[in-house]
Amino acid sequence: MTMSSDSTASTPEPVRAGALTDRERAILEFENRWWQHPGLKEEAIRAELSLSPARYYQILSALIDRPAALIFDPMLIKRLQRLRQARQAARERRVTGQH
Repeated sequence: MTMSSDSTASTPEPVRAGALTDRERAILEFENRWWQHPGLKEEAIRAELSLSPARYYQILSALIDRPAALIFDPMLIKRLQRLRQARQAARERRVTGQH
């Protein structure tokens, strides 16, 4: 990366190129505070984000692997990664018959 006199020169190129959209930031913010909503999470997803729960979880799953999301909210992303790894390990144990 070459440095220039423009004001964005101090921001690494991969971060700018992989920046989160407003919708992606809203999804991460929602996931971080969803428990504050009365009622079911799925209802809150529809009401606040105008997304189906299936689409919400598709986007969230993809965000977990994005470096920009890790920069945006490292604690949330690391927690979601741990949860995903635990679910994958449990699924593998069921498939192999281990307890």
